[in-house]
Amino acid sequence: MALITCKNLSFAYDGRVVVDNISFGVEPGDYLCVVGANGSGKSTLIKGLLGLIKPQSGSIQLGEDLQQNEIGYLPQQTTVQRDFPASVQEVVLSGGLNHGWTPFYTRRQKNMAAANMMCMGIYDLRHKSYRELSGGQQQRVLLARALTATRKLLLMDEPVTGLDPLATQDLYELVRHLNQDGVTIIMVTHDIENAVQEGKHILHLAGRELYYGPANGYLQTSAAQSLLGGAHHV
Repeated sequence: MALITCKNLSFAYDGRVVVDNISFGVEPGDYLCVVGANGSGKSTLIKGLLGLIKPQSGSIQLGEDLQQNEIGYLPQQTTVQRDFPASVQEVVLSGGLNHGWTPFYTRRQKNMAAANMMCMGIYDLRHKSYRELSGGQQQRVLLARALTATRKLLLMDEPVTGLDPLATQDLYELVRHLNQDGVTIIMVTHDIENAVQEGKHILHLAGRELYYGPANGYLQTSAAQSLLGGAHHV
């Protein structure tokens, strides 16, 4: 059964429709890349999937194996977020708050956070201040935090923004391994080349759905050419 099924989904702000009548599904183990120009509704869709905004019409149905608090989120980083005054361990542990606030973290939460820091290769940095890390290290911390919330589904909003090419490829490799390990990925991205190479499906938005289907067939569509300006990328 699908993890998420969206039917005739629309979102609006102050009466202005920004996402209009889109339908798609996400299966367990999928890697869906959401592409489109700025202002096409990609981030709005992510907010809707997170339950932060309600649809104007249509529906978002979660599968029986997925609860709203089992969706991990890797946001697009801002300058304020990069300067967050907390230790790596504190940031990663906070992912456990997805399942409800408690005054103290449980042993299970601490063990899970430790395991995810080791998985992301940042365990030795656990006592360092988050603000002192490089951009690539910070994204590893946020990935570990998202995994502490869930290992079922990760939503990522432009996760490589501001990263240098080496850190970008490093993050993509981490995401690929997570997906191979069974974590379902939904990634908003401007990187069409990576979306085609790494993604299993692509959803192209332009306020509405221009394409939804296999990644390996996307470049041959008029939707892809409209985004790439006629240039054929591989």
